Amino acid sequence: MDERNKRALLVGAFGTVAVFAVLFFAVGARDVIDALRSAAPSLVAATFVLALCWLAAWGLMLRSVLTALDVDISARKAFFVYAGAVFANNVTPFGQAGGEPVAALLISKVSDARYETGLAGIASVDVLNVVPSISLILAGVGYYATTAAIGDRLETAVGSAVALIAAIVLGMALAWRYRNTIAERLPAVLASRIGRFGFVQFDPETLEANIAGRLERFFENIERVATDRYRLTIVVGLSLTGWLFQVAALTAAFAAIGYSAPPYVLLFVIPLANLAGAAPLPGGLGGIEAAFVTLLVPTTGFPASAITAAVIIFRGAIYWMPVLIGGISASAFGVRAIE
Repeated sequence: MDERNKRALLVGAFGTVAVFAVLFFAVGARDVIDALRSAAPSLVAATFVLALCWLAAWGLMLRSVLTALDVDISARKAFFVYAGAVFANNVTPFGQAGGEPVAALLISKVSDARYETGLAGIASVDVLNVVPSISLILAGVGYYATTAAIGDRLETAVGSAVALIAAIVLGMALAWRYRNTIAERLPAVLASRIGRFGFVQFDPETLEANIAGRLERFFENIERVATDRYRLTIVVGLSLTGWLFQVAALTAAFAAIGYSAPPYVLLFVIPLANLAGAAPLPGGLGGIEAAFVTLLVPTTGFPASAITAAVIIFRGAIYWMPVLIGGISASAFGVRAIE
């Protein structure tokens, strides 16, 4: 690990600790601990089982996308590969930027697919996950507005989320619109930059041609996924199923500590809180938990300590369990494919 990565990791870890310290100070650490001690073990276990169902649904998403790209991978392998991607997302700052390259590498190892094909597959999964999340936000907020007044804090959160998602969609649309220009010009820029670092073993012309070929194949693979309407319907359906399993998992986490959370609130709170994963913290750790508490306190009326306890159980299933499974999977795939 180079000095820059060490510094980023230390800054992210310090930020996570600081956010958790402020959160526990604000809600009362003793009350949170008491709520966790009173949690029903069977419902905590149910939270983790539902989280596994979420992970399986999005693993099947990855398999379906790869099938459209003529990559043969079993459902079991797809589950562990996707867990490896989630692991990478959860241990690197700024979320998805760390997961996709690792997942692409794992896909290429277990299926003999080209790296850019695997990258197109996992990138498609991440992009398509945005579609149901927008629908859930709009549906949940719309129903919530019929039962209670939308406060300024929630209005700001929803407005910010819509603006951020719109910016991401616009960026992707522009990249797709000018994909030919990118494929023509970017290889020369990258080849010259790599040459400046003193990698004399790379011939600039050969390197440029190699990068150009990979970019062309990447965009071709994205186009194949985007034009397969039947496959897209299946993939978006699996994505929605995964989101609903997360809603069920958080519902179970609240039930474990004796509270019944309105499902329509969780429908929009979960995707909104996950936007905090874009913060420069490892997988958004600390920031996402704080976002959950900030959104759930005014929308549920539950005590902040109880909400924090439920969120800790939920994040244990959604964050820490995939870190364990994905870390083991990534290590195993690095040595041999799981048969």
